[in-house]
Amino acid sequence: MAKFSFEELEVWHRAIDFADRIINITANVRTGHRHSRLIEQLEACSASIALNIAEGKGRYSKKEFIQFLYIARGSLYETITLLTLFRKNDLVTDIEFEELKTSGNEIAKMLAGLILSIRNSL
Repeated sequence: MAKFSFEELEVWHRAIDFADRIINITANVRTGHRHSRLIEQLEACSASIALNIAEGKGRYSKKEFIQFLYIARGSLYETITLLTLFRKNDLVTDIEFEELKTSGNEIAKMLAGLILSIRNSL
C-alpha cells in the first residue's frame, strides 16, 4: 500500500497519537453543555498539530513546510493551554495532564528538530 510522505514522519505519528488520546479523554468529560465549546476547541487544536504537519509536507517548498510546522507548534501550545484550563477545572486528572504535557514537550522538541533540519538543508 502506498504511503503519503507525511506518514514517514515520526512526529506526525506522535501528533496523531497525542490527538487520539485527547479525543478519548474528552469523550469522558461530563460537563453537560457548559463547556462544550472548549471541548470542541481542545479536540480541534490537538488534531490541528498533525493536520498542519501533513499539509506542510504536501507543499512544494521547504519554506512553506517550515511555516506549517510553526503553525503546528502554535496548535500544540494552544492545546497545552486548554489542557491547563481543563486541569484547573478538574476536567482532566493530574495524571492525564502530566502525561499529555510530557507528550506535548516531546512533540515540540521533534518539531524544533525537524524545522532546524529543514533550515539547514536550504
